[in-house]
Amino acid sequence: MTSAEIDPIKVLIVDDSSSARVMMRKIVESDPALSVQAMAQDAYSAARLMKEALPDVILLDLEMPGVDGFTFLKKIMAQRPLPVIICSSLTQSGSQRSVEAMEAGAVDVILKPSMADAKVFQEASARICDAIHAAAQSNRAPGRRLPRRAAAPVQPTAKLSADVILPPPNFSRPIPKTEPIVCIGASTGGTEALREVLCALPADAPGIVVVQHMPKGFTKAFADRLNSLAQIEICEAEDGMTVTQGRCIIAAGDRHILLRRGPSGYRVQVVEGESVSRHRPSADVLFRSGAAAGGANILGIIMTGMGDDGAQCLGEIKRAGGHTIAQDEATCVVYGMPREAVNLGHAKQVLPLGRIALSITTFARMHGYHGAGS
Repeated sequence: MTSAEIDPIKVLIVDDSSSARVMMRKIVESDPALSVQAMAQDAYSAARLMKEALPDVILLDLEMPGVDGFTFLKKIMAQRPLPVIICSSLTQSGSQRSVEAMEAGAVDVILKPSMADAKVFQEASARICDAIHAAAQSNRAPGRRLPRRAAAPVQPTAKLSADVILPPPNFSRPIPKTEPIVCIGASTGGTEALREVLCALPADAPGIVVVQHMPKGFTKAFADRLNSLAQIEICEAEDGMTVTQGRCIIAAGDRHILLRRGPSGYRVQVVEGESVSRHRPSADVLFRSGAAAGGANILGIIMTGMGDDGAQCLGEIKRAGGHTIAQDEATCVVYGMPREAVNLGHAKQVLPLGRIALSITTFARMHGYHGAGS
């Protein structure tokens, strides 16, 4: 079957706010490859609609009267797992509940956009459509679709490279041996994949920097949740924070994160700027900065997610002498970013999710690092 013969992705919108439903319909229908199958104001209406026809993807609000979205999500996952994207408001309770929803089976979380700023609304609309495409390709979809992107929405966001944030590394400049540093990039399905990897690491694991595609305001709740579960310290990035043994720093939503090396060791730099590979933070930016700052001292890992963010600059870590790993297709929720890295020849290893934590400690030991459980 060719991409032209693939039916549009059918979306069910579940939200008690009529204005929110109208806004989300407008966003979904801006992409010709997507269609709104139905809209529901509560879980009861959604359940009735799903008995008539199952959608490909559900956009679900958590805050609803009667049966709330979280309870409805758990019922969906127990009875007929489908790709569910959480539509959340930017509040502390909203971000915490969204993290809990992803642990319960949601594939992604999006922030309900404001229509006050046309440019911000356009960027948010593109991200929401991307999230729906990724969800439809996830291993929870009723029939996993071929990667497909038909005619793009009007005035799509530009797909820029890491060049807009920092120049390519100088591969001729020798970089001395230092402590090992791990750089990880992930997107759809990455929250639970990261939880499995980070919670399997010993307290003395090497320093780690993570880009997980999440909206602004949600990464703090995500980092706090992982920090309560893991042996290592896990925190949201702050500019100038040191990257050190036993610490994992997760990029803040809507800000790029770069790895820098100074006289006192590695630290992160948090910067604003254009979206790279349609993402901010971008794994390409992190990987490029890692190659430039650490060279052969860097382990680059690209994990589950749609698109190609990180695939190109993972090759820069490899060229700089570092080690590179891609998560395998069987354990990815969406085999997009790792597939691109493998196809480009930028992954030295392709590993299942369950072996990635061990690969981190192995890299550290082979690097001569006296930690990581040794």
